[in-house]
Amino acid sequence: MSFVKRTVVSTGLLLLLFLLWEGACRLANIPIFILPAPSRVLFVAVTQAPLLAYHAAMTGIEIILGIFFSITAAIPLAVVMFVYPSVEQAFSPLLVASQAIPVFALAPLLIVWFGYGIWSKVFMAAIIIFFPIVVNLLEGLKSCDSDYRKLFHLMGAPFFQSFRYLYWPWALPYFLAGLKVGVSVATIGAVIGEWVGAQRGLGYLMIQSNARLRVDLVFASILWLTAIGIFLWILVGAIEKRTLTWTR
Repeated sequence: MSFVKRTVVSTGLLLLLFLLWEGACRLANIPIFILPAPSRVLFVAVTQAPLLAYHAAMTGIEIILGIFFSITAAIPLAVVMFVYPSVEQAFSPLLVASQAIPVFALAPLLIVWFGYGIWSKVFMAAIIIFFPIVVNLLEGLKSCDSDYRKLFHLMGAPFFQSFRYLYWPWALPYFLAGLKVGVSVATIGAVIGEWVGAQRGLGYLMIQSNARLRVDLVFASILWLTAIGIFLWILVGAIEKRTLTWTR
């Protein structure tokens, strides 16, 4: 199926879902404070754009910083685990265990350690992004073709030269694939941190709106969060397309 057909099918299914949602809300006369219709959500998302943008800016900063710190930590760790298999054997159970811990359990601890400011949310986002980047990059490094490894070894290439011209280009598609997964779920960490304790952000706005039975504003915040996730996904996809020119 071509890209155009996939886009048309996906858009059609989404519109059908919204039409069913809209019809159900109108026919059943569901109160706004229980389930607002999509038209109401869209109206609030547009009319309350200044308020939503104010809080979305903080959530976006938390996500960007979380991506930066996760990449800064993930790349060296993946390289060390690749070079020293004993380090991989020691850290792999810890990485798996870190993903088995519910993020809701970590959020209160991060609030205690880093306070109600931005850094607790940044580290929450970084924790969620960190795992898929490390795992994918490590898998990419380990999947490098053995014949190319032997060729670089026979030519006497030092490790850093081999890493620059062989291992990193080979693992780059894996790294970007893990980054796409990470940025798409980065909003989860930031929002959960804002739910536990914050003074600004879309998660904070959702909690405040829910307490005032402004469910339409809660859905509008979710819509803006979805837009942030999609934008980051598209941005990484554009970087991937521009960087991996040899794969085409």
